[in-house]
Amino acid sequence: MAQKFHVKRGDQVVVIAGSQKGKSGKVLEVLAAKQRARIEGVAMIKRHLKKSQEHPQGTIAEREGSVHISNLMLQSTFDASKRKKEAAPAKA
Repeated sequence: MAQKFHVKRGDQVVVIAGSQKGKSGKVLEVLAAKQRARIEGVAMIKRHLKKSQEHPQGTIAEREGSVHISNLMLQSTFDASKRKKEAAPAKA
């Protein structure tokens, strides 16, 4: 049976925990088996490629790594909670 997550491909999300905290982007792919997602421009990793006909000198390719689903929040929910905190008067 397939798991259901609070984010899906195409959603705008914010990373709320971990080393990428505060970054936002669009969900490119959800890796259901690992409970992770690839986010556009977040958790970039470098892959060193050997020399080939396409890359005679070899190259360093950058691509998105994955972030655990629990560290993500929908942008709309994040903005709503932020507005709610700002609207509430500070208790002294």
